[in-house]
Amino acid sequence: MEIKISRADSLKGEIEVPGDKSISHRAVMLGALAEGITEIKGFLFGEDCLSTIRCFRRLGVKIEVINENHVKIYGEGLHGLSEPEDVLDAGNSGTTMRLLLGILSGQKFYSVLTGDASLRKRPMDRVIKPLQRMGAKIRARNKDSLAPISVLGNDSSVLKPIEYETPVASAQVKSALLLAGLFCEGTTMVSEKVRTRDHTERMLKAFGADISMEDGGKRILLKGLSKLKGAEVQIPGDISSASFFIAAGCLVPDSEVIISNVGINFTRTGVLDVLSSMGADIELINKRMLCGEPAADIVVKYSPLRAVEISGEIIPRVIDEIPILAVAACRAHGTTLIRDAAELRIKETDRIGIMAAELRKMGAKIKEMDDGMIIEGPVDLKGARVNSHGDHRIAMALAVAGLVAKGETIIEDAQCAAVSFPNFYEILRELTGTAGGK
Repeated sequence: MEIKISRADSLKGEIEVPGDKSISHRAVMLGALAEGITEIKGFLFGEDCLSTIRCFRRLGVKIEVINENHVKIYGEGLHGLSEPEDVLDAGNSGTTMRLLLGILSGQKFYSVLTGDASLRKRPMDRVIKPLQRMGAKIRARNKDSLAPISVLGNDSSVLKPIEYETPVASAQVKSALLLAGLFCEGTTMVSEKVRTRDHTERMLKAFGADISMEDGGKRILLKGLSKLKGAEVQIPGDISSASFFIAAGCLVPDSEVIISNVGINFTRTGVLDVLSSMGADIELINKRMLCGEPAADIVVKYSPLRAVEISGEIIPRVIDEIPILAVAACRAHGTTLIRDAAELRIKETDRIGIMAAELRKMGAKIKEMDDGMIIEGPVDLKGARVNSHGDHRIAMALAVAGLVAKGETIIEDAQCAAVSFPNFYEILRELTGTAGGK
């Protein structure tokens, strides 16, 4: 599907973004492992989260869809999952595959995990190797590094706890090991050099797990084999989804946008910190807590931006927002340097290479590096025919670029935005009245 984007005169209005993708995944997983019923409101019905639901249904968990954002899960307990009759397909979701590996490692039965062509190229050894140290019997392609992945089952269904420091900053690796730790006798400890998103830790605590944090949240200790209890979960809006409209509000002249009910977990708000350091006019109002997760309404107004350096410890907090920050950098005064982001090379796509190539089609001045980009601005972007390469975040970032480009921008393979933001283009049309259409 192609989408045409025209230059916007302004953005005005109050919007809501879909529920947080990371929290939605974890709510389904812990709800399935808990005893009793879990009610999830604000659930993201994007393709990635639906892959998680489909996998757990194949594992014997009853999951009801009440309405467009409400899910009810009838938990089976830690050892209540059933051997699937078919392969578990994670689709394009790395979160589904990596976290589910932690859970499957503690089961008695045999299972196989696969995904689409993109996911089958993404590295899984970073999860498989520490799980094997815990006693998981896992085999995979390419010397236990690529899907499809088979989990042979553990006769005792009890793994060995380990103490593990993650070699790369990865919330998915940390989460997989903590989920495996639920099936261990003893305490599993996972430590990080750089703190990553902590949704798993918060949700484990909400479901009754015996979990504690030390060293400012960089070291997590989980005592295994404790029962989880079903819970009511209210999911805030996803700040990664909100980031596209936050950036758009900064870039399009005469704009004022309110994005209501957005999660502002510190481990996820790097995009706000970066944009604020660039001079963005961003205000957080109506701050509150939703099931252990902080939330607020975000008010953003048009703001001339200046270049900054994005590197070091903030990278894990902005890793999903680098594509839209690259667009913002094209319109900022000065030279923006993005470093230490080599992880972007192995996301759904090579986000460094693709963003650089597609924005150059629009006139951007970008030099690509192994671990980032050098972006000179401001440049007057020009409408062009660009391609998302099937990556939802690239599609939405290019749409925002189209809002400030002269002429018409055509985005090929634009429908992939539905992976995380099913009604993205509809909201875009509401705010501008000029964008959209096939």
